[in-house]
Amino acid sequence: MDTKRYVGMDIHKRQVVAAAVDHQQNLKLKPVKIKMKNFPSWARANLLPNDSVALEATTNSWEFHDQLQGIVAEVLVANSYKLKLISNSAAKTDRHDALVLAKLLAANLLPTVWVPPHHVRELRELTGHRSKLVGERNKLKNQLHYMLHKHNLPSPAGGPFTLARRNWWGDLSLNEVEKMKIAQYWQSIDHLNQQIRETESLIVQSSAKEPWLEMMTFMMQLPGIGVYTGMTILAAIGDIERFPSAAQLVGYAGLGARVHASGDSCRTGKISKRGRRELRTALVNSAWVAVRFSDHWRQQFDRLAARIGKQKAITATAHKLLVVIWHVLTKKEADHQADVQAVARSVLRWATEHRLARSQKVHRHDFVRDRLATLGLLEEVRPFRANGRIHDLSVGR
Repeated sequence: MDTKRYVGMDIHKRQVVAAAVDHQQNLKLKPVKIKMKNFPSWARANLLPNDSVALEATTNSWEFHDQLQGIVAEVLVANSYKLKLISNSAAKTDRHDALVLAKLLAANLLPTVWVPPHHVRELRELTGHRSKLVGERNKLKNQLHYMLHKHNLPSPAGGPFTLARRNWWGDLSLNEVEKMKIAQYWQSIDHLNQQIRETESLIVQSSAKEPWLEMMTFMMQLPGIGVYTGMTILAAIGDIERFPSAAQLVGYAGLGARVHASGDSCRTGKISKRGRRELRTALVNSAWVAVRFSDHWRQQFDRLAARIGKQKAITATAHKLLVVIWHVLTKKEADHQADVQAVARSVLRWATEHRLARSQKVHRHDFVRDRLATLGLLEEVRPFRANGRIHDLSVGR
């Protein structure tokens, strides 16, 4: 006799509502509210080793997933967006939601999300934190720009936010309130700069450790991708093997076009934007850099821009760049369009970022050689100029 239960859990800040059915949708556990502080003991006392549990994705879903993994047979996390499309109902209560999760799980209809392992969660948290700090700094800089615009003041030569321009801001003819605001904006920017440096240092150190080191090596060969954008992209992707095709990865990023098909008619629309926003943003930013510094990507962009406009062209370029990322990460090979000299310069910047090579107790040229050897490009690289000097990797081999 099959005694397997399918348990749905609706998680809130202070309580969890649980309900369970069997394979025939018979109620095996009436919806019950459990206070958050009592949940660990309740789970050990009431859940069975062969239970399957479904959680809806929320802020603390991963913590519940980890906590329940050692108690039940499997723990699945539902895709909130798809779940709403499937279970849209006028009745919206915690008990109802828990029961819906249980029934969908029993019927094998539950739309689920990938549960990232701890190292992926940690990197996502780290890169997300940097993004928020940079966003806060940009807001403050926008306030300073607003101050100039308010008084029709031109920006100083060389940019308004360099260290050399700090006194320039203090010498502006403004009222006392505005002078105070400017001083406080700069204090906040200085504080954020320090926090960003600390965060970026940890990102850089993480990039030289497994499991990220090898994947970052293949990422750094691509134009437009540096250590921070590369780690942001890798954090969003997680495990490349969970995407059997490049098209699935593109869809995950929300860069795939919407398709409208009816009868004999089929047309595509704008990109779906249903996916990881930080992945999409990083790719678009990388695409802009790539078309600026790479002849190959600039030519592709120019052809597209002439036909569909610059904004759509850069989105299409980001799409193409993600396809290349899928190929190089899946096949672990050098990009056939890679400019070897440009790759060497990019890896050298990686080695010197926050003194990465020194922290690894290796010479930066040795770090570059090792990474280029991984790509199979070491024998092709010639002496190259970077940071105002010539670097010859053949010396010291």
